[in-house]
Amino acid sequence: MKMDLISATDLGLDEIQEFLTLAAKMDEMPAVEKVDLLKGRVLMVMFYEPSTRTRLSFEAAMVRLGGAVIGFSDTASTSVSKGETLRDTVLTGERYADVIVIRHPQEGAARLAAGAASIPVINAGDGANQHPTQTLLDLHTIRKNFGRTSGLKIALAGDLKYGRTVHSLFQALLKFQGNEFLLISPPTLRLPDYLLAEARAKNVKVEESTDLQTAIHTCDIVYMTRIQRERFADVLEYEKVKDAFVIDAAMLADAPKKLKILHPLPRVNEISPDVDGTTYAGYFPQVYNGMIMRQAILLKLLGVKI
Repeated sequence: MKMDLISATDLGLDEIQEFLTLAAKMDEMPAVEKVDLLKGRVLMVMFYEPSTRTRLSFEAAMVRLGGAVIGFSDTASTSVSKGETLRDTVLTGERYADVIVIRHPQEGAARLAAGAASIPVINAGDGANQHPTQTLLDLHTIRKNFGRTSGLKIALAGDLKYGRTVHSLFQALLKFQGNEFLLISPPTLRLPDYLLAEARAKNVKVEESTDLQTAIHTCDIVYMTRIQRERFADVLEYEKVKDAFVIDAAMLADAPKKLKILHPLPRVNEISPDVDGTTYAGYFPQVYNGMIMRQAILLKLLGVKI
């Protein structure tokens, strides 16, 4: 039976731990020992939305494991521009590949693709819904920095309404004991009520605020996100909130040494470049962890044991 990766909510705690354990092994394994693990396998990338890190890290993960990559990152050059349905594109792609990675602007598109395909499908982001591989790489990053994914105080800042990365990560972190959350956002971009209800049902401590400086001084992690212009129907509404929360080096002058600032990237101006050289900046190591975790995901879904 094939395994897909569509939503963080589909994963039990044991499954998440398996991915984290496998990623840790991949982190420790010399590159020379990885090179033939997926030799002869083909990854199909189907990106209906722009991407840098997700697409390139999946491609790098596959190539560094000895596999090959085909696919598209611009639908204008495919039959999608002629009106081909998602289902038909998936049924075509599976004839050429062993696993499909899809990013799509419509919520539920990845699950539809998984239902049509006979090979594993990985959701690389569907609208404002889910981004499970980003969640797993974030958990891997957190564990590398803190040695655990429980008993932490995490601030989620920026666009908490439309941010699929935040939605997936929040739901995953609820599965671990003792985590607390500080939600920093403009009132119009609050975390959706259904996610807050999930936290309340588990008696997880959640506070909402607009005070980013407090988050810097009281949390283990400040997870920044950009205000996503593409999710706003009204540009004027975007302009009102686009610079709502910005971290610069001056704000970190007396921050706790343990603090890590993470970001799924791309950033716009919510983290100043002068933060990059500080010990608090964890977002570029996070990028590398994306390739490692996606190696683990490809191996797991393709049934390759190490």
